[in-house]
Amino acid sequence: MQTDIIIITALDMELDARQLPADIGIYYSGIGKINAAITTMRAIEQSKPKLIINFGTAGAVHPGTTGLLGIGRVVQRDIIAEPLSPRGQVPYCTRPYEYFSKSGDISCGTGDSFVTSYDPWLVQQDISVVDMELFAIAAVAHEHQIEWMSYKFVTDHANESSGQDWVKKVNHGEILFLEQLKSIIQ
Repeated sequence: MQTDIIIITALDMELDARQLPADIGIYYSGIGKINAAITTMRAIEQSKPKLIINFGTAGAVHPGTTGLLGIGRVVQRDIIAEPLSPRGQVPYCTRPYEYFSKSGDISCGTGDSFVTSYDPWLVQQDISVVDMELFAIAAVAHEHQIEWMSYKFVTDHANESSGQDWVKKVNHGEILFLEQLKSIIQ
């Protein structure tokens, strides 16, 4: 089905497809960058969208960061190939090491690990939240010259209780995102 706007989210427990307008496609990627990249490529092939919106959960790096946040920048937090390249950058790769969305002002660090402790690098890079899919989604969108946006709902504060907090709050951002979506499509 071709549609101008698609949403990519990791899990159906984060966003119920039945709550979306009929003309917006949704794809569930599963957790992690590889799943997100494969799903984004498949979604582009099937839907030929003009805009990709990512919605999902995130852990906050700073204690005061809460709610639904518009993401403006994303980097990889788990590519560590020093001394060949600085953390966050793939050695000998000409693709960007950071991507910028069409809106939002929060920075997100994507990695294939659940953050449960303080990481000074995240603070040094001005990263406010961490997730496990957005960088892959943004990279594939960039490769296909498709605009993207992302909204993350803070479920935890990237500490030792993150896993338990995430489980309790995984679906708490859905209503806030649906309200945001209405303003995007109008």
